[in-house]
Amino acid sequence: MPIMTVLEESPVLVADARSVASESLRDESRDAMIDRVREIAQGPLARDAERIDRQGHYPRDILEALGGAGGFGAHLDGNGTDFIGAIRAMTEAGRVCGSTAFMMWCHDVCGLYMEQSGNAALMGAKLDAHARGATMGGTGMSNPMKTFARIESMLLKARAVPGGYKVSGTLPWVSHIAKNHYLGAVAAVVDAGGKVVDDQHEVMFILDCDAPGVELRHCPTFSAMEGTSTWSVRLTDVFIGADRLVADPVRPFIGRIRAAFILLQTGMGLGVARGSIDSMWQVEEQLGHVNEFHDDRPFALQAELDDLTARIETLALTPYATGNDYLIDVLDVRAHASELALRAAQSALLHHGARGYLMTAAPQRRVRESHFVAIVTPAIKHLRKEMARLMTPVVPA
Repeated sequence: MPIMTVLEESPVLVADARSVASESLRDESRDAMIDRVREIAQGPLARDAERIDRQGHYPRDILEALGGAGGFGAHLDGNGTDFIGAIRAMTEAGRVCGSTAFMMWCHDVCGLYMEQSGNAALMGAKLDAHARGATMGGTGMSNPMKTFARIESMLLKARAVPGGYKVSGTLPWVSHIAKNHYLGAVAAVVDAGGKVVDDQHEVMFILDCDAPGVELRHCPTFSAMEGTSTWSVRLTDVFIGADRLVADPVRPFIGRIRAAFILLQTGMGLGVARGSIDSMWQVEEQLGHVNEFHDDRPFALQAELDDLTARIETLALTPYATGNDYLIDVLDVRAHASELALRAAQSALLHHGARGYLMTAAPQRRVRESHFVAIVTPAIKHLRKEMARLMTPVVPA
């Protein structure tokens, strides 16, 4: 029987055929985007990696190019909710420069806040410009995420006023921001006297760095990531209107996007690990006869990386799932990505020997980048704390 006749007589086969065709087109589109991102990463980004790391150069032009290549928008619903594509794009940048991979994550999650807010004022043309890299936005969610995990207390306070809120407080460091940039932030709602009214009521909003009452202050020098344009952000009675609100209250929103937020971060760890493995192979012909005595060899690390990537990409098919077991798996792959980056970066430096210890050496830089992947919120200890909480049985009263 001709194939078209079979399809016409079977709605299930028609649906399956259309699904396969759609997935094929999606894979082609994703591959083309990754090729464009890889070209930028291996070209201008590779040439600027040391300048970004050691001179604190903020690579705005490269970030714009990555946005134009599609590297910032794959995970958004309007582009097919392709979290796999977003993570792969971040990985490609991270192979060359961990700072840039981190800024891609900052930008990606800011776009996530805007889209998932459902606020028309933050979507449409604004979201499109963000996804293209025409405008730049970061995230100030380190303190709120730690607050929700009972590690810190909320640093920003929001007081209700006609038409919105006035927010005050200081976030000690926020990355991928500058003048003409913006960021996602959260504040606890307080009364006129500054007292928290309800310890479950916070508001989330997009803050313009140029808004009246916003001051950006320089941070102390970090051991790495100096090119990420990281600032201390001080707010003094900054008005936040309804057009800037992402969520009110916040906690249901955070519960819905938390797994997506964390999954996107895995691209940083995968990228640093992959770049470390790349550098190990670079000296294999010359030093393999002695490097064979190291514990973490490139072929073994690559196999572990491939397995981890497969796990992450399976989870990335359902980024808004909220089940307890699913979230534990997401936390686990995020921790594994950090741990693998640490091991791979250290082994790469050891494979290179003294030349890897030079300040200009890529393995030396990746060691410092891997430390950042391990401590950026949620840090390994934070991840393990949350996994322990989720795995603890609830005893009925």
